[in-house]
Amino acid sequence: MPSKTSAFASMSATSPLGPHSIERRDPGASDVQIEILYCGVCHSDLHTARAEWPDVFFPVVPGHEIVGRVTKVGREVTLFKAGDLAAVGCMVDSCRGCRSCESGREQYCEKEIRFTYNSPDPHFPGLMTYGGYSKSIVVDERFVLRIPGKSELSAVAPLLCAGITMYSPLKHWGAGRGKKVGIVGLGGLGHMGVKISHALGAHTVMFTTTPSKGEDARRLGADEVVISKDENAMAKHAGSFDFILNTVAAPHHLDAYVDLLRADATLSLVGVPATQHPSITVTKLISKRRAIAGSMIGGIQETQEMLDFCAARGIVSDVEVIPIQKINEAYERMLRSDVRYRFVIDMASLGN
Repeated sequence: MPSKTSAFASMSATSPLGPHSIERRDPGASDVQIEILYCGVCHSDLHTARAEWPDVFFPVVPGHEIVGRVTKVGREVTLFKAGDLAAVGCMVDSCRGCRSCESGREQYCEKEIRFTYNSPDPHFPGLMTYGGYSKSIVVDERFVLRIPGKSELSAVAPLLCAGITMYSPLKHWGAGRGKKVGIVGLGGLGHMGVKISHALGAHTVMFTTTPSKGEDARRLGADEVVISKDENAMAKHAGSFDFILNTVAAPHHLDAYVDLLRADATLSLVGVPATQHPSITVTKLISKRRAIAGSMIGGIQETQEMLDFCAARGIVSDVEVIPIQKINEAYERMLRSDVRYRFVIDMASLGN
C-alpha cells in the first residue's frame, strides 16, 4: 500500500513552494527505499517549479541531487541493504531496451526516460514523479548509486547533477594531460568543471565576465583565468584549445569561443538558454573542422564512475546548506548568482 510522505511542492507557476503531502509506493521486489538526508538545489528545479520550461504538471516536488540512507529493500535487491548510504540523480528509470540504454547511456534513451520529477509515474497512473524535496523516495535498484568514501554528504549531493554534467563531456572529449581545456562560467556547474578538469590533468582555463572571481577560480584549480569581455585577453588564446565546455545558460555569441578552438576541436554546450544563442559564423567551423556540440548528465554507470573518481580525489561541491523553509529565498538568490556555488537542503528541517 502507498504511504504518505512529507514534501515541499510548488502548486502553480506563481506560488511559492510550501509543505505538501505526497504518496510513495511500497518497495517492490527490485526497489530501494531511501530516507533523504540532503538534496541539492539545481536551476532545473527553479525552471520547472515556475513552469519556465514546457510540459510542467502541478504539483511539482523538485530535487534530483539526492543523498540518503537506505531504509528498506525489495527481495531481489543485491547491491544495497538497510543502513547503506545511497544516491539518486536525475533519472529513476528508462526503457532499458533501446540502443542508448543497452550501451549505458540511459540519459539519451530513445523511447521513454523517466526523470526524478515531473515525469509520468507508472506506479500512480495519472500522476507525475516527485523529487527529492521530500522525506523519502523509492527507486528501482538499477537507478540507485553507491556513495563511496567518507566525504561530507551535503557536499556530495550536487555531484548527482552538477558533477556528472561536467564529468561526462570532459571524459567524452578526452580532457586530460597534455590537453588545454576551457570552462565558461563560474557557477554551480562551472566550479565543478574546473575541479574535475584539473583532476583529470588538463591545463584548465576559466572564462568569466567577473574579474573578482579570478582568485576563486584559481583556488578551485584553474591554471589561468580569462576575462571574456577583454578582447585582447581572448585573442591571446586564439586557436589553442582542445576542448571548451560552456555552462552559461544565457543567450550569448559563441563565435568568440569558436575562435579559440584548434583544428578538430569542440565547443560543448550544457546550459539551456531561455531564447536561442545568436547564429554562429559557419566559416569559423568549416575552416578548421571545428564542432559545436551538446551534452547532458551521464548514464548510471558513468555517474557511478564519476562518484568513485571524485571520492578518490576528495572532490566535492562548494555548498551552502539551508533548511527547506528557505527554499524560496534560495531561488531568488540563485537568480542573482548569490551563492558560492550550490545550495543544498538539509532535509531534517522538513520535520520543522
